[in-house]
Amino acid sequence: MAIEVKETAIAEVKIIEPTVFSDSRGHFFESFNAREFEENVARGHVFVQDNHSRSTRGVLRGLHYQIQRPQGKLVRVMVGEVFDVAVDLRLSSPSFGKWVGTRLSAKNYRQLWVPPGFAHGFIVLSPSAELLYKTTDFWFPEYERSLLWSDPEVGIDWPNGAEPVLSPKDASGKLLYEAECFA
Repeated sequence: MAIEVKETAIAEVKIIEPTVFSDSRGHFFESFNAREFEENVARGHVFVQDNHSRSTRGVLRGLHYQIQRPQGKLVRVMVGEVFDVAVDLRLSSPSFGKWVGTRLSAKNYRQLWVPPGFAHGFIVLSPSAELLYKTTDFWFPEYERSLLWSDPEVGIDWPNGAEPVLSPKDASGKLLYEAECFA
């Protein structure tokens, strides 16, 4: 098996660590294998779009989700380091409103699987970071929503402590009690 899958506090969200082959020339790893993903992470998901994001230190992007046409996301960092977060927005879930987070970096090769029904966001911890993430549906701006990154009810423990750099959309995200959620 080319990946090790680690459980998180929310069963459906997974941390994926690929097997990395290194020698004096550099390294090699499979960043995605559809068969292994299907067998070991989540069944029934097809990725249709790859997104590439670059941000500087302190930029917080999120917490984003699509209320219709929800996207699953497989996130990895190619340059730098981020703290990556998933928030459960499924009203019927025992973990509704709960979050999990992990550090993803170019050095640790980790990936985070964020299933449909979750809000997703990250804050950049290094001078800059580049993320590549696969999505299970296309981007539909008319369905995109933002959960407020600092909602005290959700209580995400963001690292760094400094006030993040936000887009106007992210600064005006909704609190959990006023957000549109999934059934």
